[in-house]
Amino acid sequence: MNIPYLVSLLSSACALIIGIVIHESAHAVAAYALGDRTARSRGRVSLNPLNHIDPFGTVLLPLIMILAGGPVFAFAKPVPVYVNNLKNPRRDEVLISLAGPASNIVLACICALILRGMPGATLVSPLSSGVANLLVGFLFTAMSVNLSLAFFNLIPLPPLDGSSILVLFLKGRALQTYYEVQRYAMPILIVVLYVLPSVLHIDLLDWYFGVTVDPLFLGLLRFALGA
Repeated sequence: MNIPYLVSLLSSACALIIGIVIHESAHAVAAYALGDRTARSRGRVSLNPLNHIDPFGTVLLPLIMILAGGPVFAFAKPVPVYVNNLKNPRRDEVLISLAGPASNIVLACICALILRGMPGATLVSPLSSGVANLLVGFLFTAMSVNLSLAFFNLIPLPPLDGSSILVLFLKGRALQTYYEVQRYAMPILIVVLYVLPSVLHIDLLDWYFGVTVDPLFLGLLRFALGA
């Protein structure tokens, strides 16, 4: 049994669940602040994972992807928002969508701050204590996972948050075409995540993370290590 691998897998799973819970709660808090109490009334302003977890999207799908050996992503139950309750529906819907990814970026920054305040927390010579070692490793993992969650959700395909944001900038025929493309969102994701890399050796997600997640992660890493 590969103990380090299992510890790493468990750490990633915990970071992912925490990131998803914060992400979904942020959507609900933003909706409440902007005039729609629906999500709050249904218990979605909560740190209880059971209030957010979707059995397929949060548990089964990531497991299948891990076994498939490809990129891993997950999604939670959608946060219910009734746009007619919002003060400025067109603007507020975008703000609610942005609240989720923004919360993950903030969480990654908090992890970096905690690491910076831990004397001796380095990549080369981690803290000597076993528990402290695990904490340092988890914080590094949480930084990466939360940045990945934030920018993955900004991809403009449903059910991801980027789809709501992109609609704000489209009009007329362009908007109608986008709505038609949305019906094929899941097959498009599968093609981008698995078919293109394995068949054509074109990894669009790797390129996208290379210009978004990676620079931010390295910046937070330097800050955390005082470099």
